[in-house]
Amino acid sequence: MPDAPEITVTPRVLDLPFDGLPRHWMAGLAVPTHISNAVNLLFPLGERFFVRSVKHFFRELDDPTLRAQVKGFFGQEGRHAHEHERMFATLEQQGYEIRGFLRAYERIAFELLEPRFGRELALSVTVALEHYTAIMAEGALRHGVLEHADERVRALLLWHAAEEIEHKAVAFDVLQRVNPSYALRMGGLAIATAGLAGFWFAAVIMLLRQEPGMRWREVLRQLRSGDRESIARRVFLRGIREYIRRDFHPWQNDNYELAREHLAGLANAAA
Repeated sequence: MPDAPEITVTPRVLDLPFDGLPRHWMAGLAVPTHISNAVNLLFPLGERFFVRSVKHFFRELDDPTLRAQVKGFFGQEGRHAHEHERMFATLEQQGYEIRGFLRAYERIAFELLEPRFGRELALSVTVALEHYTAIMAEGALRHGVLEHADERVRALLLWHAAEEIEHKAVAFDVLQRVNPSYALRMGGLAIATAGLAGFWFAAVIMLLRQEPGMRWREVLRQLRSGDRESIARRVFLRGIREYIRRDFHPWQNDNYELAREHLAGLANAAA
C-alpha cells in the first residue's frame, strides 16, 4: 500500500438552481449532453448501493481513522444522490421520459441482482465502481472535459468529482480488511464493468431516442467532433489496466491535491 495522504472525508452542501437549464447544456449538442445525463441517472441509486455495501461491515472496523472516513463517505454519497435527483426533475421539465428507465434499472440492478451477490461481492462491486468514478472525476478536474458545460451543471459535477477523489480509497480499504482476495476483487470488477457500461449505454440510447429528428448520422458526427479519446479507452480500459494489478491501491495515483484545490475554491466562494 502506498503512503496515503492524510484525509478527512468531509460532506459538503451544494444547492444549485437548475431552472431554465438549456436542453442541450453541453456545448449546445445533444450527444455529449446525454452521455453526461445518462450517467447522472445512474448515480443516485448507485450511490445508495455503495453506502449499503460498506455499511454492512461498519461494526467490524476497529481502525478509528477508517471509521471516521467511512462516516464521511456515507455523508458525501448521500448528498451526491440528493443533488443528482434534483436534475431528474429538470430532465422531466424538458420533456424527457426517464421514469421507465429508472424503474427498470432499479429492478434489475438492485432488486434482482444485488440480493444474489452476497455482502462481500457487493462491496467488491462498489470498490470497482468507485475506481471508475475516480477516473471520471480526475478527467473532469484535470482535463477540462466540462469546459463547455452550462456553469451550473459544471459546478455540480466538479463538486461531485472532487469529493469522489477525496473518498476514493475508503471502500477499497474496507474491502482489504474484510476480505483481500484477488479473485473477489476481480469478480467485482467484472460485474461493475458490465453493469456500468450496459446501463450507461442503455440510458444514452433512451435519451437520444427522445430527441426530435435525431439521426444516427448526426450522432456519429457529434461523437467525432467531441473528445478524441473515447470513454471506453479513457475510463474502462485505463480502469481495468490499473485495477488488475495485484498490488493495486487507489492512492497509487495520488491526485488528492487536484481535489483539494477545487474544494478550497468552493469553500472560499461560500465564505
